[in-house]
Amino acid sequence: MTGWLMVVTFVASIPAYFVLYAPVRDHPGYITGAGNDPTASVALGATLELIVIIANIGTAVVPYSLYRRFSESLALGYVAARLVEATFIAIGIVSLLTFLLMRQEGTAGTDAALGQVFVAIYDRAFLIGPGFCAGFANGIVLGYLMYRSGLVPRGMAMLGLVGGPLIVVSGIAVMFDVIERGGTVQGIATIPEFFWELSFGIYLIVKGFKPSPLLAGQMVNLSAAKVDNRP
Repeated sequence: MTGWLMVVTFVASIPAYFVLYAPVRDHPGYITGAGNDPTASVALGATLELIVIIANIGTAVVPYSLYRRFSESLALGYVAARLVEATFIAIGIVSLLTFLLMRQEGTAGTDAALGQVFVAIYDRAFLIGPGFCAGFANGIVLGYLMYRSGLVPRGMAMLGLVGGPLIVVSGIAVMFDVIERGGTVQGIATIPEFFWELSFGIYLIVKGFKPSPLLAGQMVNLSAAKVDNRP
């Protein structure tokens, strides 16, 4: 279930961002009623992102009881980070749905700058949510949890430990206008995280979590303690 939920976040989020939201993101002036009506495209993108929100939270809640065996604080922190990410995704959805409402109601008049405002809010929410929080949650927290527990191959978990900080640093660099949003540098920085999250989901679907050597050691110690305490 955790693997499928992780894959769903890819399947739903990529077309929403790159295809369905593209008409509005590329043409903020559509808020005045100009151009082709983007309602169907944006509404479908918003629906897919609502699915992303549910899947995001599920990737942390579903395996929580397993993760907390290794670190309750990390397991709880992962849930919290995914909730924060989902909140910023929701902010982005609301901004574009408001864009549509103002176009439909004609309340924007001829002020195309209002469209730029709502698109900018979406872009900044995306930068903080999927662009920053995802790197911290899936890369740093989940990567360290998987590396420490051995529930997936440690070499694969290293992708998260490398990719997560790269996502975080590149997001901060965009905030300070050091690099271009969506530019080559930020695109390269997302590659390790992209393959980490995708491989994590596929691995769990195909093989599931590995037997953890950490848990095995705990069980051995527990059994030994029981033997020592026999009358």
